[in-house]
Amino acid sequence: MLEQIRAELSAQTDQKYKEFNDKLIPGTGETLGVRVPRVRELARRIAVCGGDRFLREMEAAEDRAFYQEERMLQGMVIGYGDFPPEERERHLDGWVPKIESWAVCDCGVSTLKFMEKDRERWFPYVCRYLESSREYELRFAAVALMDHFMDSAHIRQMLSIYRDISHEGYYVKMAVAWAVSMCYVNYPRETEALLKSGELPVWTHNKAIQKIRESRRVSPEDKERLAALRRQIVEKT
Repeated sequence: MLEQIRAELSAQTDQKYKEFNDKLIPGTGETLGVRVPRVRELARRIAVCGGDRFLREMEAAEDRAFYQEERMLQGMVIGYGDFPPEERERHLDGWVPKIESWAVCDCGVSTLKFMEKDRERWFPYVCRYLESSREYELRFAAVALMDHFMDSAHIRQMLSIYRDISHEGYYVKMAVAWAVSMCYVNYPRETEALLKSGELPVWTHNKAIQKIRESRRVSPEDKERLAALRRQIVEKT
């Protein structure tokens, strides 16, 4: 099945998009140059007919080199397929450690909407990856919390989690800043209290404020007030 899927993906490559994509996501493995909507379309078809087989073959092929689009497809099929929770968890266990780019992470995570139907079951699962020292496993947790647990029951805990994430990986820090900015859009009072506390790392703090100020969902008055909360980065000597 994997050869058939690779052939179908290869038939949809766009060389100009590949060149653009490779500049946007450098140094994170080979790409074919297939646009994300095309990958999603294929993922939906696989999920309806052959999703379990596809995932089992992906998980079994440990010695095979995969294109980013194939890893993206793997995450999407987990989200689009109809699996019992225990089986979804097993498939996620096989996919998350293989993530090697922000695009694979974010596009795959965005399909995991089943988490929203049973947040109390899936919240602890996602939080397990907060114990990881691996950049993309931590990004998975940060983005999954933002995408699927942004509600009044979880916002305070989420902000505490983002405050406590300590990792120098660029894609972890960017994910936390992005997530904090989305927390502000949805829960401004709680999020502004975190920003005023100064408890976020300086880089993440300032990047979160930048992203909030870029949002069209934040008033000019709020943007101006938040600008005053930016902090100076002290160079180490």
